[in-house]
Amino acid sequence: MTGFLASLSAALPVPVQTVGLLVLSNVFMTFAWYGHLKNLAHKPWVIAALISWGIALFEYLLQVPANRIGVQHFSVAQLKIMQEVITLSVFVPFAVFYLGQPLKLDYLWAGLCLVGAAYFMFRG
Repeated sequence: MTGFLASLSAALPVPVQTVGLLVLSNVFMTFAWYGHLKNLAHKPWVIAALISWGIALFEYLLQVPANRIGVQHFSVAQLKIMQEVITLSVFVPFAVFYLGQPLKLDYLWAGLCLVGAAYFMFRG
C-alpha cells in the first residue's frame, strides 16, 4: 500500500498534494476543536480534551507532511494563508451542517478578507 501511495503522490503536483493534505488535516482539526460541542457536551471537559487530542493526532499526521511538501513550492507565509482559507472553507459547512449553526453573512465578509490576504501573498 505504501508503494501505491508513494507512486500516487509522485504523480500529483506539489500544490495538489499540499492542498489535499491540508483539506484533510483541517477536517480532523475542525472535529478535534469543535466536534465535542455536539457529541461530548454531557461529558467532563477532560474526556473531551483527551478525545480531541486523539483526533488531533491525525490532523498532525496530515498537516506536517503537507507543510513539508508545500514548502518546496510555496513560501511559509503562502502556506499559512492557504491554511487559513482552507480552515474557513472547512469550518463554515461544518458549523452550518454538523453543528446546526445559522449561516451568517459574516462568513462571507471573513472569506472576502481571506481572499484579499491570499491575493497579497500570492501576487507576482
